[in-house]
Amino acid sequence: MMTIEEYAQRTEKSKKMLLWFGMVSMFMMFAGLTSAYVVSTSRPDWLNDFVLPNAFMISTAVIIASSVTFHLAKMSIKKGDRSATSFWLLLTLALGLGFVAAQFYGFDQVIKSGYFFTGPESTVTTSFLYIVITVHLAHLFAGLIVLLVVIYNHFKQKYNKSQTLGLELGAMFWHFLDILWVYLFLFFYFY
Repeated sequence: MMTIEEYAQRTEKSKKMLLWFGMVSMFMMFAGLTSAYVVSTSRPDWLNDFVLPNAFMISTAVIIASSVTFHLAKMSIKKGDRSATSFWLLLTLALGLGFVAAQFYGFDQVIKSGYFFTGPESTVTTSFLYIVITVHLAHLFAGLIVLLVVIYNHFKQKYNKSQTLGLELGAMFWHFLDILWVYLFLFFYFY
């Protein structure tokens, strides 16, 4: 017969494993998109002189900072410091929103440089950039929703030193999104 503790541990492991499966699936989708990008570079209409705007570098720094603040929130709740946890979670949310703003500013810089994502003036290069970043933003919006749920649950006092599962799952997903963006940024920057 299984004890309540054993059942809770199995449930926790199951939830983490499901999240891992989801994250690996998402990564495979982006691997496919970046592979298609690599194959498309041999097209005659490919832009070889396209340079990523600085806003994407800024957004990369912001998203990395948000990963650090989410980690600090997780460490704070494990120490039982609820006010520090609140501060770090709200700062993570602000940085997440700052990332989204920087992404849209980057899109604006691309358009002002004369590159369009759709329509007759678009190119395959900018269309790929648009698709990959838009899909990542859709995942980030999911991450923001997860973060809002974590913040809500934190303020409802569902997390404490011994119960951090929801916050840990949220942090895992957030860190995954950050790593994914760094991969995409480095890919587009160096390729």
